[in-house]
Amino acid sequence: MPTSTEQTPEAVDGRSVSFYPNCDVSVWLRSCENEVPEPIEGILTGNLPVWLRGCLLRNGPGSFKAGGDERFKHLFDSSALIHRFCIDSGRVTYQRRLLRTKAFQRNHAAQRIVVTEFGTKAAPDPCQSIFQTVAAIFQPGESLSDNAMISIYPFGDEYYAFTESPIVHRINPCTLETKERINVSDFVSIVNHTSHPLVMQDQTVYNIGLRVTASGPRYQVVQFNPTDKKGVGKMFEEASYVGSVAARWGLNPSYMHTFGITENYFVIIEQPLTISVPAMIKNTILGEPMMANMRWYPNEQTFFYLVSRRTGQLKHTFASKAFFYLHTINTFEENGTCVVDICCYQDPAMIDCMYVDSMMGAQTNPDYAALFRGKPMRFKLPLDSVNKSERMNINPELLSNFGCETPRVHLERYLGKSYRYFYAISADVDLDNPGTIIKVDIESRESKTWCEDLVYPSEPIFVPAPDPQSEDDGVIVSAIVWGGQGRENQAALLVLDAKTMKEVARCTFQTEGPVPKCLHGWFAKDVV
Repeated sequence: MPTSTEQTPEAVDGRSVSFYPNCDVSVWLRSCENEVPEPIEGILTGNLPVWLRGCLLRNGPGSFKAGGDERFKHLFDSSALIHRFCIDSGRVTYQRRLLRTKAFQRNHAAQRIVVTEFGTKAAPDPCQSIFQTVAAIFQPGESLSDNAMISIYPFGDEYYAFTESPIVHRINPCTLETKERINVSDFVSIVNHTSHPLVMQDQTVYNIGLRVTASGPRYQVVQFNPTDKKGVGKMFEEASYVGSVAARWGLNPSYMHTFGITENYFVIIEQPLTISVPAMIKNTILGEPMMANMRWYPNEQTFFYLVSRRTGQLKHTFASKAFFYLHTINTFEENGTCVVDICCYQDPAMIDCMYVDSMMGAQTNPDYAALFRGKPMRFKLPLDSVNKSERMNINPELLSNFGCETPRVHLERYLGKSYRYFYAISADVDLDNPGTIIKVDIESRESKTWCEDLVYPSEPIFVPAPDPQSEDDGVIVSAIVWGGQGRENQAALLVLDAKTMKEVARCTFQTEGPVPKCLHGWFAKDVV
């Protein structure tokens, strides 16, 4: 994978010049030194909507410290930290707790890094034989780190922290205690899954996992149905396969972080960033991190597979020039096309940009902004076309000039359906204010924004008003932190009017110790 090249900026009067003076990447590099297990109250300004009630659960990097003097090397290695902002009767409280994964517990017991992470190599375990190491290759659920620091999703009335290994952790949404550890591969034969399952209106959940079969790897669609059966994890126990498609390359299946759904199709996007199976076998034995297994093929195309929701079979295949992506925005069918909206990058160099050394050197790297800038693009896949050249050369259109990441839509009504608005945070580190929340109107191609100096919002989540009268009738909730000096220990819940993108309320909390910026989360309306 390409790595950004650091250059020394010009100096003025002997002082270094920062290429991005308004961007403080240190908000990502903080480590939680003090948990907040009991709810604390903050200072509320503005007026919360009287109908707004529920719990904003957040997940993300929590600590780069492994218990001793060793530090993790990549953002995706930082131990998971769960945040909770609870809104009830006009009162807001805050909590945070580190997720007690097996990796976390082992590292802290040893006071060093003993579990290899996405970008950090662990010290060899002298107690593990070569045969145990080789056997671990065939137990990815147990051999991969279970550091579930990416997202949180509901399965029925249970809430789970996710990463891309098939291990999920149930959390108590009120106390943030880590509860059961569930290996999804115990119930369906997958070796990994995406960090972003899709939760439908009827509470059915879908996800994509990689399944190894006799004929080669397949991208497997897994369905988790709501159940009335009592007991933890019942939705996982009753999981079923509802569709699949073969990987293009048998020894190089694609890295997949999200996928899409429409009325009739599961939308699987196979980018030419792959996980090399031969490299994974070699590197598991050598104890090398997951990043060492990734291969980027810039001269190959990105494929779009449409798998029928009715039959589970591949129905359509399309292709475009190579691009890298983490997050889909939305997918839907309209006027004989399948529309796929994605935050796209030219290549996966932005993953390299999230190494700690790269982030600490961002101010001296003139290419950092370009490498990190993901653009929202629309791909229109002609369902009725019989022209192979047309189907295999899809050209996208730009939805906004802003760089956008962690996009969200009005999920309750518009997931998998034609929609008009999405909300995102800025992926432009060279903006006057990199901490910008963006609302994109896809019909007009116009944008509205919210920003404040030195404030860094997280993924903006749309919460609809009761009986919403329009797609954007509701509020945006976002967890925010501050950059610069003096406010590292503060966190806040920000509430915006989704129509106007004007601030209507915020509640600011003073905590003991730094507050790291988070990644993804869920607004739980049934939890207070």
